[in-house]
Amino acid sequence: MKITETRVTLVDKPNSRLRAYASITFDDCFVVRDLRIIEGRNGYFVAMPSHKTEIPCPKCHSKNALRAKYCNQCGAELSPEKLEEAGNQVTHRDLAHPITTESRTYHQKREIEDCEKEKAAP
Repeated sequence: MKITETRVTLVDKPNSRLRAYASITFDDCFVVRDLRIIEGRNGYFVAMPSHKTEIPCPKCHSKNALRAKYCNQCGAELSPEKLEEAGNQVTHRDLAHPITTESRTYHQKREIEDCEKEKAAP
């Protein structure tokens, strides 16, 4: 599977390491949006799209942040057992990600190159 198109949107936020958002298209038929290009200590890296982990309210069943103490919808107290259970869990989970090192290297190289091209464009 090859990347056939990359779209980069540069970001200029003060005090932020986020440099751009990217969308990539594979084989002209499958798109992944909201990849983030971040400036780290050792250069740029690509963070895959992710979402916050949520738990349902036992009363109204609306979704709440993993570590919330009260429901955002109805105000009910969320069970302390769930909070303890969730204590060591990750608060964000990747929606899509490369499985092999070769795939990650290929994607990261391509997105960073396209970000650099976008920065250099007038």
